[in-house]
Amino acid sequence: MSRRSSLIVLGLAAAAVLMPCFTLHAQDANEGKARALIDSAIQMTDSDQAVKLLWQATDIDPRLTDSYLYLGLYYNSRENFPKVVEVYQKLLKYRPKEVSACLNIGEAYMSFNTPRYDDALNYFRKAYSIDPSSALAALRIGEILAHEGQRDDAIRFLTQAVNGAKSKDPSVAAEAQKVLAEIASH
Repeated sequence: MSRRSSLIVLGLAAAAVLMPCFTLHAQDANEGKARALIDSAIQMTDSDQAVKLLWQATDIDPRLTDSYLYLGLYYNSRENFPKVVEVYQKLLKYRPKEVSACLNIGEAYMSFNTPRYDDALNYFRKAYSIDPSSALAALRIGEILAHEGQRDDAIRFLTQAVNGAKSKDPSVAAEAQKVLAEIASH
């Protein structure tokens, strides 16, 4: 191998070793830029401008969850549930195993003027498949199944919600217990 070829191979090897460092640095830089936008948005009094900054943050670092959380809270507070769905669907694109995104989409579909049970059920089931210990996912699946008349499956999920939430989230356990009592009374 010629000296020039050896230098090229050596240069390529060095680049291969250093490339992950450059990539990590770029990711860190993007995260820093996104966090700066989020911090600015939080301190703003102009909601429209703050929302623009938060959307920009999702473009700069789409895996950073904070911007989605604030956008979700903003749109939820204005009862703009289609936008809540849009926000968390974008997060799922970059973090497909994000249970909270699935739960938030399901909750948004349940909050439409005419609840979209089938769409909500799909996202609650996805959350449950990612985290079978999610008492909230089990509760919501049970509620929807009860609404659809699937009594036995509803009882199974609601019982799981009660058992899984007793110590962690008593309000979820209480809600599941209430639905179970309604099913039993019919």
